[in-house]
Amino acid sequence: MSSVLDWLLMLLIFGVLTLIINTFSYKNSIVESIPGMLILIGITFVGLLLAKLIPLKIPAIIYISVIALVISLPVFGPVSEFVYTSTNKISTLGLCTVILAYSGVAIGKSWAEFKKMGWRGIVVTLCVILGTFLGSALVAQLVLKMQGII
Repeated sequence: MSSVLDWLLMLLIFGVLTLIINTFSYKNSIVESIPGMLILIGITFVGLLLAKLIPLKIPAIIYISVIALVISLPVFGPVSEFVYTSTNKISTLGLCTVILAYSGVAIGKSWAEFKKMGWRGIVVTLCVILGTFLGSALVAQLVLKMQGII
């Protein structure tokens, strides 16, 4: 039970921080953004609960993604329209900023473990980052060329 309350507390903290970033950086009103943030928090919370309650070894992100996909389908008419318009007021970059800041703090706490990996771990990390960057650049180049933009 305490882990569920911890999830809810963390989601609310993330939500408030995202609303603040969303307001100051992207000029979206907090009042207009609250419904979208509550929808995102609700979807995430239900997905986490399902992952905990269902005895299958399926990651929570799968449940969260399926729930979000299903409630945003046009079949649900007014519900999907409300979900779309409400969540559209939340900047993805603002949401990612909060998540990445938390990740940085979490990694910082385990810095001693990171140092134990040695220089090989750093080389692998740099190769992964470089590969991701080059792969993204290649895909972007191909898509932009196919569209005739460049």
